[in-house]
Amino acid sequence: MDAWRAPAPDPRRVEWLAQWTYAHRGLHSPGVPENSPSAFAEAMAHGLAIECDVQRTGDGRAAVFHDWELDRLTDERGPVIRRPLAEIETIALSGSSDRIPSLERTLAQVGGRVPMLIELKSKRERRVAPLCLAVRRALDGYRGPHAVMSFDPRVSRWFSIHSPRTVRGLVVTEEDDKSFAGLWRRHAALWHARPDFLAYDVRDLPSRFAEGQRKRGLPLLTWTVRSPELRDRAALHADAPIAEGEGLA
Repeated sequence: MDAWRAPAPDPRRVEWLAQWTYAHRGLHSPGVPENSPSAFAEAMAHGLAIECDVQRTGDGRAAVFHDWELDRLTDERGPVIRRPLAEIETIALSGSSDRIPSLERTLAQVGGRVPMLIELKSKRERRVAPLCLAVRRALDGYRGPHAVMSFDPRVSRWFSIHSPRTVRGLVVTEEDDKSFAGLWRRHAALWHARPDFLAYDVRDLPSRFAEGQRKRGLPLLTWTVRSPELRDRAALHADAPIAEGEGLA
């Protein structure tokens, strides 16, 4: 059923995914905020690929930022989606001189030197098309290796229809959902998403579901690798780690 509802990708399209270690939200550290230009520069300087997060702004653009709210990472308050991109880009990230970048600005900074994984943040009650369209527009003309991914299977499905050349992934966790019903939900999400790869919660590895998809040709990335022990687990059961801190070799 999986092979019919969610066919494996052409290996040539996705072989680069397994060739890198991905710095989770860039190579961040004290004074170098997550998802910041400085964190991305540090990742590239250390030969690491980049994983980043994007949110939709109030004017339908893509900002590189993880949280729904500005509160944790800046001195501002409130939802990202209530502000236009021009305003978002003026907001400083706490403890640094960095400001929140747009996806376009981040792509220009990276310039194809290392691969990028772009995670689209979504909510069940929101339509995904506006954010997907914002990301696709930002990627227009970008030639570096890149992929989009999301926990939301609607995102991968949207790209499969509207931007089929874009490599797309489904982010998966089995946390608190390891029953037979949870397994069924994972298969249903896979069928709807039709992804080219999976990004799996390292805490769930080894996983029969993940290994089954890997064996039939879907690359298996794993997150978030934060320790040497988890790095060893990722090496045994996945194709590439999305890592930070002590999880980076």
